[in-house]
Amino acid sequence: MVNIKGLQKTSLNNFREKICCVVFLGGCNFKCPFCFNPGLVFNKTEDEISEEEFFKFLKKRKGLLAGVCITGGEPTLTKDLVKFAKKIKDHGFSVKIDTNGSNPNVIKKLIDKKIVDYIAMDIKGPLEKYNIICGVNVDKDAINKTIKLLKEFGEYEFRTTVVPELINKEDITKIGEWLKGSNRLYLQQFNPHITLDKKCGKIKPYSNKELYEFRDMLKKYIKEVEVRGE
Repeated sequence: MVNIKGLQKTSLNNFREKICCVVFLGGCNFKCPFCFNPGLVFNKTEDEISEEEFFKFLKKRKGLLAGVCITGGEPTLTKDLVKFAKKIKDHGFSVKIDTNGSNPNVIKKLIDKKIVDYIAMDIKGPLEKYNIICGVNVDKDAINKTIKLLKEFGEYEFRTTVVPELINKEDITKIGEWLKGSNRLYLQQFNPHITLDKKCGKIKPYSNKELYEFRDMLKKYIKEVEVRGE
């Protein structure tokens, strides 16, 4: 059984072109200082619901919701994720997975079993800065394997939260070169109001003008680049 740490009953922007609900799973193997879900990183939330309760809710939303976005934390750390996602699929809903890309074997299972319809992967910055940005030692080969899987799968997006002091103009170019030929990348505005590391709360976000400059820089590498949360 999956321990659900939170549920957003309706979302118009978490699943590309679909009305969905969002399921939050706890635990994360990264400790990004700018994370806006610190409670989920450490499995500390007050909004838990049982898997049974969730599927009762889902049955009532049949015909109103098209999909379910499974996010975290890092959902691929959840032992029964594949079974849980298949159960959602069997109920007639499309499945989206949000991931940091650290568990390519789990992502491959979801793709091979035709359980997942869309995958969003966080690109934390240029690969060489991953350990600094993520706050842990990262298996960079695993990150590259997941990127390759997603490109082969086709139904995916990459997304980068652009945090001043962690990502600069030079890093944007490196990200573009790394992901060259990818379908889409979303640049996400940094929110200093809730962060894992309180020091990040003192960082002033990039201006909208700067974010759009970064977008334009990336357009020569990636087919579709947009800004979110400006």
